Amino acid sequence: MTLFADVIAFTLTWQLTWEALFRRLIAFAAQKGVLKQCQGLTLTALDHLARTVCISIRSHTPMNNAFDLPKKFRARFSGEAVVYRAPGRVNLIGEHTDYNDGLVLPAAIGFSCWIAIAPRTDRKIALYSENFDEAIEADLDNAKIHSTGKWPDYPLGVAWSLDKAGYRLKGANIYIRGEVPLGAGLSSSAALEVSTGYALLDLANHPIELTKLALLCQQAENEFVGARVGIMDQFVSCHGQAGSALLLDCRSLDFRLLPLPRGVQLVICNTMVQHKLGTSEYNVRRTECEEGVRLLSKALPGIRALRDVSLPDLERHRGLLNETVYKRCRHVITENFRTREAASALQSEKTETLRNLMAESHSSLRDDYEVSCRELDLMVDLAMQQEGVLGARMTGGGFGGCTINLVNAADAEKFRERVSQGYEVATGYHPNIYVCEASQGAEKVARHALKITTLTD
Repeated sequence: MTLFADVIAFTLTWQLTWEALFRRLIAFAAQKGVLKQCQGLTLTALDHLARTVCISIRSHTPMNNAFDLPKKFRARFSGEAVVYRAPGRVNLIGEHTDYNDGLVLPAAIGFSCWIAIAPRTDRKIALYSENFDEAIEADLDNAKIHSTGKWPDYPLGVAWSLDKAGYRLKGANIYIRGEVPLGAGLSSSAALEVSTGYALLDLANHPIELTKLALLCQQAENEFVGARVGIMDQFVSCHGQAGSALLLDCRSLDFRLLPLPRGVQLVICNTMVQHKLGTSEYNVRRTECEEGVRLLSKALPGIRALRDVSLPDLERHRGLLNETVYKRCRHVITENFRTREAASALQSEKTETLRNLMAESHSSLRDDYEVSCRELDLMVDLAMQQEGVLGARMTGGGFGGCTINLVNAADAEKFRERVSQGYEVATGYHPNIYVCEASQGAEKVARHALKITTLTD
């Protein structure tokens, strides 16, 4: 591990190209006898691996705060910047229900996207991503701004969405640092969108209405980026509060904050795999749910989404659906019930009920919605064998990514060690395991807070 850390440190210090990092990664793999695991990887796959490793290492150092962002901004753009942040999220229960107008129970987490921003005299947006070491510039007065399929789509999409909604924005220089692990299903995209939107609105002296900001960020991802996401990620990134989960009705947008049990931590286990079929299958699942609503509406006129269908209704009209669509509908309908019951269990601190509901949720995602995978199932099985676990399930879109585990704080480190060892022995992958607490939503970071962070780090 020392050699590996030295490779990364040397690369970051001297700003080597990613090609140079590839050579060092391969040399490390060869020395450790694991080069066979790199066989067959394309240049693109190696690039993704290298970027992910660097982001992971950065997120486990003191740099995961914002103390050096103003200095970094000055070196890149000159001038003084204001810093903003918005968190990623983890969903405790209520998976694939948000785009079916259902209920979700997420929490904001202690990984954020940080934005340092300062105004320009023109109407251009100049973006620099520290994670990707890439810069791009776009003119807000250019009506032909369009998506490119790359990371700038998210902040530019938010600017496009705000402008479309009638907000007159100022040009800005923006330095971006993301510490939400990429590709882990923890909503790095929503953190980037919300932090950008919050910063652009505040810079132009517009009042910030958090629910409206969440909706405009969702619109940016739906219409500009082209991802058909629900409202959950952006909403909790805006409205999250430290120490609490958030029960959200994705139709009405009514929400309720639910304090998490004392002495319980959110432990997120990253399987380190993301199967390629994830994106395409996500869209397939959404289409299957829509097909279920279309067919069921023949017998249940007036339904708008699976949110409107009860389990007895589904069973009574099962003959209208093929087996696959029936299973998809059953997951969503039962998951809404589980989410409501989980919220009640949290309030009354019925930990055994919560444990059972999370287990049922994972089984439904595996068997009815079919979005789990071998690695996720293994991670959940390992978690459920440990002491102090109040619940475990996959979280996010599926086909890889992360599990969420509620673990007694006293058992968290032992949990991390044993699950990590068991998973690595079984798969050959070393998982990233993050011990977190529920975090505050989007905010402007006070200058004195940055100074305090510098002293304590």
